[in-house]
Amino acid sequence: MTYSIGNIRDEFPILNRKVHNSELIYFDNAATTQTPLSVVKAMDEVYSCYNSNIHRGVHHLSNISTQKFEESRRDIAKFINADKEHELIFTRGTTESINLVASSFGDAFLKEGDEVIISEMEHHSNIVPWQMLRARKGITLRVIPLLDDGTLDMDIFSSLINERTRFISVTHVSNVTGIVNPVEDIVKEARKYSIPVLIDGAQAVQHIKVDVKKLDCDFYVFSGHKLYGPTGIGLLYGKEELLDKMPPWQGGGEMIKSVSFEKTLYNELPYKFEAGTPNYVGAIGLKAAVDFIENIGVDNISLHETDLLNYGRERLQHEIQGLLFYGTGGDATSVISFLIKDLHPFDVGTLLDKMGVALRTGHHCAQPFMDRYNIPGTIRISFGVYNTHSEIDKFIGLLKRVEKLLK
Repeated sequence: MTYSIGNIRDEFPILNRKVHNSELIYFDNAATTQTPLSVVKAMDEVYSCYNSNIHRGVHHLSNISTQKFEESRRDIAKFINADKEHELIFTRGTTESINLVASSFGDAFLKEGDEVIISEMEHHSNIVPWQMLRARKGITLRVIPLLDDGTLDMDIFSSLINERTRFISVTHVSNVTGIVNPVEDIVKEARKYSIPVLIDGAQAVQHIKVDVKKLDCDFYVFSGHKLYGPTGIGLLYGKEELLDKMPPWQGGGEMIKSVSFEKTLYNELPYKFEAGTPNYVGAIGLKAAVDFIENIGVDNISLHETDLLNYGRERLQHEIQGLLFYGTGGDATSVISFLIKDLHPFDVGTLLDKMGVALRTGHHCAQPFMDRYNIPGTIRISFGVYNTHSEIDKFIGLLKRVEKLLK
């Protein structure tokens, strides 16, 4: 390992605080990662030194703010290996990015009877926008089912594609299990039929190297707050030829070239999809988060988190009786979802919170997944670059205490 966990943890003062008089163990990274000081400082510098609205000003502060904002777009484009900076649209996050595509692309190019393929493991943010489109346009949703081990049934996927298939939208990594989907194979299959593909990367970009050029996907979306960045900022990557054809999603300032009461001419990419004052402070903070990740190295992060994943699974399996894992097939990132026989996940999570452990229980905004396995939810622990073996050891000790209290 080419970096020091101690030095990394120093970047996150929140990890030293106490919760209910206990040392914090933060295992809720799949929901939101903590924010390093370098990101906080970058955003503080905006407000302290050059805060000003971007693009439309001619004064010095506006020019600096605009430059920093567009530098952020450029560097984040490099981070995911996008060919062109203007193929990156700043949004509020993954949810808004998917809604933008479902609304803009869907309303323009899909009609009654057309079919969209999603999967049984999707987060609600990659289900509901397509259901809303179905209500507006009369499209049909086809669902890739899950196998017992939590992986996608790729044989069924291939059979779902037909002459009516017009779009595919799937997650790169499951937010429930951490399973990494074979998105490359999905895109290759879609290419045979010229079907556009959107990949939800909310749980991927902070764990594994993402190369949109290599993936050859048409759209890729992710959120800042899950990769050590600020909340309220995210990205939509889209291929230029598709973004050019899509109508604007929202109207207002910045997304126009000219406006009269008779006619409005829309702006070029990426501004056509960035109506109003963008979250330029968040964008600059997101660039700082990308710098933080790249300074450590995505490969180093992946190795560290895989080590935590394997260590955590092994210890849980051997030391907690009646434990059942969900999502045991294929490659996975740093998420462990499980249940303990006769214990409700909410009760377990509530007691662990009183002992300083932050984790997630419930359906994780993936109710169809829970319905597939006929369970109320799971206990989910998810690791970040700052987590350690000693935290896992302490967590398992606390989990044993909870088990005794509830049985």
